[in-house]
Amino acid sequence: MMNTENQNLYFIAIVLPEEISRQVIEVQKEFAERFDSRRSLRVMPHITLKAPFRLPPIVHNHLLNWFLDLVVEIPSFQLELKGFDAFKNPKHPVIYIKPSLNDSLFSLQRVLIQQFFDSFDDAKPNNTELVFRPHITVAYRDLQPEMFERAWLEFRDKKFSGTFVVNSFQLLKHDGKSWNIIRRYDLK
Repeated sequence: MMNTENQNLYFIAIVLPEEISRQVIEVQKEFAERFDSRRSLRVMPHITLKAPFRLPPIVHNHLLNWFLDLVVEIPSFQLELKGFDAFKNPKHPVIYIKPSLNDSLFSLQRVLIQQFFDSFDDAKPNNTELVFRPHITVAYRDLQPEMFERAWLEFRDKKFSGTFVVNSFQLLKHDGKSWNIIRRYDLK
């Protein structure tokens, strides 16, 4: 079994622009206050492209170079956010804001994942990477099932809308307390 204690924790995501982030944080705060679900407030609003992964510190510079050397031919694209949806896991439900289906978003994730696993042989994809379901979490796995039922009755038909241009994505690293953007990749 691999010792993950001495490894760095990373993930790759589209971090939302400030105006949309503020709107998402307001929804997250509502979930924290009304439904006792606070964990989504621990990280800036984002759409995960590559789920959190661990690498030994010795590989850090290799990861940074890999990220800077990515070959992504996908131009900037517009992404629309429309309403709420949920992962209705009985023990750990999640409520999220859903992006509209977008071919560029799916292509970006696919290209990124392929290049990651081509470069990091020991890494194994998880189900969220094999079946990409883009989302912006507003109530995380700390949402208790009974609170999920109450919240979902209210939010399943609630409106949320926003549009922004995806012109970059970010590599984030956890410092033991919070997530920090350590690199940005600009789309053409």
